[in-house]
Amino acid sequence: MTDQTCDLNAALTRRHFLFMSGAALVTLAIPRFLWGVPGAEAMRLQLAEYPRQKVGKLSALKVGRPVPFQYPFEHPNCANFIFKLGVPAGGGIGPQKDVVAFNSLCPHQGGPLAGRLNAQHQVLGPCPLHLSTFDLTRHGMVVSGHATEGLPQIVLELSGDDIYAVGAMGLVYGFHSNLVDPKA
Repeated sequence: MTDQTCDLNAALTRRHFLFMSGAALVTLAIPRFLWGVPGAEAMRLQLAEYPRQKVGKLSALKVGRPVPFQYPFEHPNCANFIFKLGVPAGGGIGPQKDVVAFNSLCPHQGGPLAGRLNAQHQVLGPCPLHLSTFDLTRHGMVVSGHATEGLPQIVLELSGDDIYAVGAMGLVYGFHSNLVDPKA
């Protein structure tokens, strides 16, 4: 007859598993946190720059009332809106950093977002095609829906009371490149 003993401490408890998993994650994350991710210095925001174009006046903007403008080309897909949100926003200009501009087409399948501002939550949408919504305070990032890319943000500059568009962050729906004028 063999004497079989069972070591009750040999079994991995849930608490021990979670502790060891957390320790492993911290061990892997600390070098990246302290010394950065290899190749991260090469990752930069790609900004398509265009000629500076006056698109509005700061004094004419009202909170929650979008102002339409065409930029960078005279093309239906280049319809954009300037928004005065009343709260600071990523890429915002003006004294409160609350003035931003975005393209008016959903990047998923080009659904029209014009007139779909929810000023209470500072989101644009939902898109009538697949219900995507975009956070205007966070560079147009996707809040919900089928879109996988954020809403293209138009880069603005302020000179006195004049608002100028100077570039675009993100690909405008319908273009294979934001760098090429569709008429050319």
